[in-house]
Amino acid sequence: MRRVIVLGSSGSIGTQALDVIRRAGDRFELVGLATGSNAEVLARQAAEFGVAHTALGAAEAAQLVRDVDADIVLNGITGSVGLGPTLAALEAGRTLALANKESLIVGGALVKERAAPGQIVPVDSEHSAIAQALRAGDRGEVSRLIVTASGGPFRGRSRAELAGVTPAEALRHPNFAMGRVITTNSATLVNKGLEVIEAHLLFDIGYDRIDVVVHPQQMIHSMVEFCDGSTIAQAGPPRMLVPIALGLSWPERLPDVDVPIDWTAAQTWEFAPLDDDAFPAVRLARRVGREGRTFPAVYNAANEQAVEAFHDGAIRFTDIVDTVEAVVDEHDAPAELTLDALADAEAWARRAADQRIRGRR
Repeated sequence: MRRVIVLGSSGSIGTQALDVIRRAGDRFELVGLATGSNAEVLARQAAEFGVAHTALGAAEAAQLVRDVDADIVLNGITGSVGLGPTLAALEAGRTLALANKESLIVGGALVKERAAPGQIVPVDSEHSAIAQALRAGDRGEVSRLIVTASGGPFRGRSRAELAGVTPAEALRHPNFAMGRVITTNSATLVNKGLEVIEAHLLFDIGYDRIDVVVHPQQMIHSMVEFCDGSTIAQAGPPRMLVPIALGLSWPERLPDVDVPIDWTAAQTWEFAPLDDDAFPAVRLARRVGREGRTFPAVYNAANEQAVEAFHDGAIRFTDIVDTVEAVVDEHDAPAELTLDALADAEAWARRAADQRIRGRR
């Protein structure tokens, strides 16, 4: 039986993880829970599962991970505040089921150098798909990673057409119900840019060998192309249950986690290239990923400020990534990546983004 700590237990990933644990109770013992601020939900979850160890906020979550004996930590926290708990899990020797992509992207080398081989198990559906497909061959046989993207609610629109979209429209994701920042990131494709950086860090594949393809149905979660011309794709309904369950049970599969695709039903799946002119976020993410150091942290922090400004009516939709790019252009990264340098860079990026936003009002 694996002892599990779930961080971000009141969010989408966390509640689905609890559902997996609830239905496979003989496989897991829930020993710790943490959420950002929802004490009422946390208390209810702790009572249901008989969990004695709980935490509110990222700092308490990191301490919980250090103090409570566990095999697996599922980090479902949203945002770069998840970095502390991620580092705590790695330093404590726990297997890290990572849904908090920002902590890996922002932490970069700080996370990588603390992680033992196989210690991080990806929970993002795209990276879980790649991890599953990679089992079909040796790493030396891999030619490319193909990360799929829904294209968001504005797929097919030109940059000019995107300028006038509203916050309400940006929150109408075609396949998933998520929080405001993540849903908006899916509309701008910033989320896909972050996933490209994450794929590079998780699988040690160069940016020139990581492609993004638009697949609106999101039935194929990502693919791996091998040197012989074969491509292995992982397919399933556009839901998170399988990636979450695999994050907890890796490398084993749990039975009856989700309903499989009905292959007897007629269906059409589409694939299209990414429009970098209308959606420049992925191109910019490749640039900051190659630069490394504090650049990914600046990209992420500036984007969070710009997303909030968009929803407050201060800037247009297209101004989100334009603001991020302008802040990235101004950034003078230190030679060495440290936790203090990350904190300074994030604070600077938020100030720089806010200043540009005020100038656009």
